[in-house]
Amino acid sequence: MSEEWQASAAAWIASMGAAGDWGRRHVLDPVMLGRVTGRGFARALDVGCGEGRFCRMLAAAGASCVGIDPASAMIEEARRRDPRGDYRIGNAEALAFEEASFDLVASYLSLIDIPDFRAAIREMRRVLKPGGTLLIANLTGFNTAAVGNGWVADADGTRRHFAIDRYLDEFPAWVEWSGIRVRNWHRPLGAYMTALLDQGLRLAFFAEPEASSGDAAGRAALRRLPFFLVMEWQAPPG
Repeated sequence: MSEEWQASAAAWIASMGAAGDWGRRHVLDPVMLGRVTGRGFARALDVGCGEGRFCRMLAAAGASCVGIDPASAMIEEARRRDPRGDYRIGNAEALAFEEASFDLVASYLSLIDIPDFRAAIREMRRVLKPGGTLLIANLTGFNTAAVGNGWVADADGTRRHFAIDRYLDEFPAWVEWSGIRVRNWHRPLGAYMTALLDQGLRLAFFAEPEASSGDAAGRAALRRLPFFLVMEWQAPPG
């Protein structure tokens, strides 16, 4: 995974800019920030931090944040943008932190990139303090089961539908956009839910958010098919 993201890092950084892409700005950011703002999180971990955008947001919300990513080019850019921040090369499946190190762990569109997502979830649970929060933004299975087809025209050409297949399977698929070429993994929602429940976590929030801003066409498309989900899970209290 690190090799493909290393190769795509420059294109990714350019595509994100300072504000992030459409889905982050108009759909996910309001929900993700709404789950952390004013809640007093002291120490946070951003798993798959990329160029550090969400880690900087967490810091602005008052948390002391550590960002990890397997691609060194991403970490270098994160450090360049935030010289005082704590950014480290690391893998989600083997987090280099002691148990119960963080009261907030965030995975912002990173689980879809991790081959062994069950190991990553175990590790995120391990480093959570008792009563800590695991906050996840992910692509929906409806999105990732499109198998490269996406929106296609009906036979008569009058309407488009989103063609999905193999929903209950788990499989990787190469995706390409804006000079980026990486693998995303499709898993059914039940696979994620089971992995999280198996770690003794309790679901505290779930949403398939629609856009709160942005152009009308983008907002209408998300009304037809939810591309994203946001989940908040709580570790048992000590």
